[in-house]
Amino acid sequence: METTTPVTATDQAMQLEWHYGAHNYHPIPAVLTRGEGVYVWDVEEKRYFDFLSAYSAVSQGHCHPRIINAMIQQAQRLTLTSRAFYNDKTGLCEKYLCEFFGFDKALIMNSGAEGGETALKLTRKWAYLVKGIPQNEAKVVFAAGNFWGRTLAAISSSTDPSSTNDFGPLLPGYVIIPYNDLTALEETFKRDPNIAGFMVEPIQGEAGVVVPHDGYLKGVRDLCTQYNVLFIADEVQTGIGRTGKRIACDHESVKPDLLVLGKALSGGTMPVSAVLTSDEVMLTIKPGEHGSTYGGNPLACVVTMEALQVVLDEKLAENAESMGKIFRDRMTALSQKTELVKSVRGKGLLNAIVITERPDLGGETAWEICLKLKENGLLTKPTHGDKIRFAPPLVINEDQMHEACDIIEKTILAF
Repeated sequence: METTTPVTATDQAMQLEWHYGAHNYHPIPAVLTRGEGVYVWDVEEKRYFDFLSAYSAVSQGHCHPRIINAMIQQAQRLTLTSRAFYNDKTGLCEKYLCEFFGFDKALIMNSGAEGGETALKLTRKWAYLVKGIPQNEAKVVFAAGNFWGRTLAAISSSTDPSSTNDFGPLLPGYVIIPYNDLTALEETFKRDPNIAGFMVEPIQGEAGVVVPHDGYLKGVRDLCTQYNVLFIADEVQTGIGRTGKRIACDHESVKPDLLVLGKALSGGTMPVSAVLTSDEVMLTIKPGEHGSTYGGNPLACVVTMEALQVVLDEKLAENAESMGKIFRDRMTALSQKTELVKSVRGKGLLNAIVITERPDLGGETAWEICLKLKENGLLTKPTHGDKIRFAPPLVINEDQMHEACDIIEKTILAF
């Protein structure tokens, strides 16, 4: 008699997505249903360490009770008015953001990509109204390997064919130079007086946690000042305590002209992004020239203030600094035991290991390791083929970190 294998809850959920959803993601096969702190559980009630944190959005830990409570209270009162009217939370949040990060003005949007687009529009406005660049000739410089979203504006700055293939024509006004190359940056500034801004990640996240040399950010700041170019820091992933400082630019004590934030701005509860800058830059935009129905809504504003206060009160940047050192020490020690781990890099709790490809795994070594990590109770994902990113919630403690590192060590050594 023929028997049929019962369809599990995991299989059912994955089949539903495959059948009814777009095939624009390739997830690790774990179907998650709840989370708390550094842990998530799947629909079969298996517990995992979350070492991706929704690409650093869940820095304060899953379902942080203070953030959830603030969200519930405001959701029961007022969620959305659009910006056709004032509400009693947006101004409070703008003030909080400006004082927290040290800027004159804040413009609140939703996604990180919207934050990047906002920064670009502000930069172009400033270029024409303040710097005096001829209309429609302003350019913005980007570093090769950057990633800040999937919109047409974002992919137009990309050097990754998977982002750009079959999506052209791309937007004009972009100049792409090597990352971590101050000489190339200065040569570009010298050559073209129509450069308005330089948008850069202090650490390139999606590229595989690429950390520039010491002094790079200070050099960027000095060159932007010298050539009257706006320094735009894309800190959507590196900001809000992730790298061991409030923002990654703080490692070199530099202040960008525009700071783009997102992800952990809401503690992983809803899309919130923001651009912070000076009066000179922000006030170039007039009514009707930029906005969003949901941008700066009262629910997002309350959540944002509480999420940032949690980072301060729980000293999460400081914890990221100390836990990150433990992680890199453990991974460096692991690299001495196996040739599979080529190198270890990162700052705070934004880290990666570079994997040596095994020919028998056909270029899928990092993916296969991540599948085994999942089996052993830890979730993360490869990026750019041979790199595995590790970015747990900033609330992780020392015992949890060592337990997670034990899982990683055991998994890799088993290959």
